[in-house]
Amino acid sequence: MNNYKKPDQEELKRTLDPLSYYVTQQNGTERPFTSPFETLEEEGIFVDIVSGEPLFHSKDKFDSGCGWPSFTRPIEKIVEKKDFSHGMFRVEVRSPLADSHLGHVFTDGPKDQGGLRYCINGAALRFIRKEDLIKEGYGEYLKLF
Repeated sequence: MNNYKKPDQEELKRTLDPLSYYVTQQNGTERPFTSPFETLEEEGIFVDIVSGEPLFHSKDKFDSGCGWPSFTRPIEKIVEKKDFSHGMFRVEVRSPLADSHLGHVFTDGPKDQGGLRYCINGAALRFIRKEDLIKEGYGEYLKLF
């Protein structure tokens, strides 16, 4: 079982690339169509780049055309917060333990899968391939495949 934790700010500044730090720690947004995860079609899970917390399953990923990786649901409950930034009302999503900014959730997702679209910054994610789940300490998630 993984022991997820949020490193302190100094360690995050040393270990995260500047974009991942900006997105997860400063509520930033990466440019659309720049994340390699947007078009990734491999089987696996997406975890918080900060803490390693499991967030999304590849089977719940879909091409929304918005320019960011999109999912219909998280693996487990994630934090939702009202976001009034940029003169809009949106619902921000954050990782439960590390409190990393991930992106936003919208109600224009596939209706047959619940109608939600989790629009997530790829810079907030790390992908664990199905074949590597055990090696990476995520063996319990093999049952999802």
